[in-house]
Amino acid sequence: MSTTKSLSYVRKEILEQQPAPRSQVGFTRWVRENLFSGWFNSILTLVSIFVIYKVAAAALPWLLGGVWDASSLEECRAVLNERFGNTHYACWAVITERWNQLLYGFYPDTEYWRANLAFFLMLASLAPVLFDKIPRKMLYLTMAFPFLLVWLVWGGTLWGVISVAAGFVLGGVAFKLVDRYGSMALSAIAAVVVAAIWWLFISPSVVDGLNAFLPFGHLQEVQSRDLGGFMICVIIGISGIALSLPIGIVLALGRQSDLFVVKTICVGFIEFIRGVPLITLLFTASLLLNYFLPPGTAFDLTLRVIIMVTLFSSAYMAEVIRGGLAALPKGQYEAADALGLDYWKAQRLVIMPQALKISIPGIVNTFIGLFKDTTLVMFIGIYDMLGLSNAIRANSAWNGIYWELFIFIGLVFWICCFAMSRYSQWLERKLRTDHR
Repeated sequence: MSTTKSLSYVRKEILEQQPAPRSQVGFTRWVRENLFSGWFNSILTLVSIFVIYKVAAAALPWLLGGVWDASSLEECRAVLNERFGNTHYACWAVITERWNQLLYGFYPDTEYWRANLAFFLMLASLAPVLFDKIPRKMLYLTMAFPFLLVWLVWGGTLWGVISVAAGFVLGGVAFKLVDRYGSMALSAIAAVVVAAIWWLFISPSVVDGLNAFLPFGHLQEVQSRDLGGFMICVIIGISGIALSLPIGIVLALGRQSDLFVVKTICVGFIEFIRGVPLITLLFTASLLLNYFLPPGTAFDLTLRVIIMVTLFSSAYMAEVIRGGLAALPKGQYEAADALGLDYWKAQRLVIMPQALKISIPGIVNTFIGLFKDTTLVMFIGIYDMLGLSNAIRANSAWNGIYWELFIFIGLVFWICCFAMSRYSQWLERKLRTDHR
């Protein structure tokens, strides 16, 4: 047989490139692989479609056919009877009439602009922390926002918040000065002592004098009892989230410390807080804490709640971060030692960034739980969204309405929690280094 004879199964010409079969690309492929990949998945898909259809067929008319303009539940039902001949539809008029109360509580309506400005400043101050492409100069706003928040929400003059900020500045200066000659522990103690002396003994007289001779940036004062609705949930939630992360890191490191006293204190705090329900701590902040304070001491209830919520979340955060530290191989610690780094530099540059990356799902899960737990403040007399829904239903005009209020409140919390969840997933993908 001649070797020069052409083989019939070898193509001599090059075919033009053709598109992939429609069944192998796009939406069709996704449906085939995810919904109808086998007989069992196909049955589950068909059953799910039937259940979704039945739920949507019953719920959508109730949701979309509701009334948005009425001053009471009775008037709303009258409109529904006139329109449909029955009252089996939603009465969204309670949202259009009481939305401001659900969002702002009893905050003066002439001062809503302050709450709105504080909310947008909060978003702007979080941007450089959450996204690395935001200009780093925005971090100055991040550092200033806690003080601006207090001034905008509670009012008064700017001298009060400036004096609080000055305490942190003086503490930082003391930390830097002592750090040149001593250990980090002594530097931290010096910073705390200097800041406490300023806040407790010097700042009140200075602020009173400045307010008397040169009032600056005065806003109408609003009492904490007037705060409520979604605004109080955001204030407590964001404060707890921002404070619990650094405290949780310190507690996690303290729990792994070789110093017996430090480890005992951290373990005792974590186990005690985790063994007590949050509602118990809130009642402690509301009722019992004043018994341990000097007579006549005015300790704002909102501040007490923020402290208790922060401590509660910090204990859980410490365990989440400890799990991230435990997941790191021993070689990372040895590598930091080989580079000649001391303990704090090793934690800051090598250990903690990797531990926090591993712990992102647990950290965000703790944050979501903390934000949802802010609704528990209704049991100690703070009118959050759920507390205000009870107050609205106690009014004779809206007595008997339930689902509309709860759906609106649930939707608001779902949007916030879903946004946190999506951000955590985006951050995990961004920090992934395994190229999978």
